[in-house]
Amino acid sequence: MKNRSGTITCISLILLLLTAVTVLAVNRSIPFMMDDLWYSTHLYSDEPVRSLSDIIDAQIWHWNNWGGRSITHSLLQMILVCGEGFADVLNTIFVFVLSLVISLTAGSITGRIRNLPLSVLAGCALMLGLNANWKMSMFWESGAANYLYITVFILLFIFCYLRELPSEARFQGRDNEVSSPAEKLPGITVWIIPLALIAGWSNENMGPVCFIISVITMVIVRKAGRKVSFWMIEGSLLSLAGSVMCIAAPGNFVRNATIPERGALWTLFLRCYSEMTAVFRFQILTVLTLASVLVISITFCGIKLTLSEKVLLLGALLSWGAMFLSPHYPDRASFGTMCLMITVIISRCIFVIRHKEDSLIPLSLCMLVIWGAGMYSLTEFLAMSAGWII
Repeated sequence: MKNRSGTITCISLILLLLTAVTVLAVNRSIPFMMDDLWYSTHLYSDEPVRSLSDIIDAQIWHWNNWGGRSITHSLLQMILVCGEGFADVLNTIFVFVLSLVISLTAGSITGRIRNLPLSVLAGCALMLGLNANWKMSMFWESGAANYLYITVFILLFIFCYLRELPSEARFQGRDNEVSSPAEKLPGITVWIIPLALIAGWSNENMGPVCFIISVITMVIVRKAGRKVSFWMIEGSLLSLAGSVMCIAAPGNFVRNATIPERGALWTLFLRCYSEMTAVFRFQILTVLTLASVLVISITFCGIKLTLSEKVLLLGALLSWGAMFLSPHYPDRASFGTMCLMITVIISRCIFVIRHKEDSLIPLSLCMLVIWGAGMYSLTEFLAMSAGWII
């Protein structure tokens, strides 16, 4: 077992290195474009932003005249000021940072992760192989700021709350065991303030999900007979405040006024059409992968969903349903929903492997197929950019 584990770790590290090189190469092939060019200015003029005060000035105008994603677009403008080389490296790093956060969140559900490199590789594979639009959600700088970067903060916020839920640690050959409450994270009363505000003030659908998950967690903790910590209340209220700042920004109403008015029935049809498009086109690969691991783990292995997994799946459902209120549901907007489902996919796989050790190899091979699909798309893009594919 030790020899097999060491071999898998070595292979995982090699594939992670190959993934990093490929992701960086793709980033280098995609220049600042489209919205990037606009956000590199003061927005209300063509003068480029050069300092933090310029960014603050631009975002005040943006909040009042175009939209409420002040956090993500401030981050975007700071990256744009630093230049394309800096952005390419940072984008590459954040792919692995997000995968690591997904793995840690899955680990908070399962109790431990035996092979972190394999788990991080799985996160990267699923993000790239199942993504409805990897280019616009992870490599285009405006998309990366709105989805890739901000999802790190969203999952870190959710991670803090999931740790407080009673978690069931399932081991092969044993009955279910309920773990003791997690130790308090050092300094969380202080740093939950910016984290909660950033997570709430993220996207119109993911921000409210953070607030709802925090409330559900506090209710479950209270029903379990435990005291709700001050930081949990603090984080919940600040995530709500961030969501309100994002959704209620005057700029959202200014931009919505530019959308042609349609009848109520037509509007209802288009919103339902967008929701179904998200499921059956944008998210279908993720949904099928999730369904497969749920069937394997629940039906064949008898491993029930934990409270944390139920909360994450509810969050994914709500983040999808919340887009019904939006007049536009682009494929890249499904990124946060996808990451919540990926977290459950990885936690389910960990449970299955723990239940039956022999499942490690077939599950790893399935992951490699998805990783290959992602690498195929990236290398195809590189080949087309180089003129090798006409």
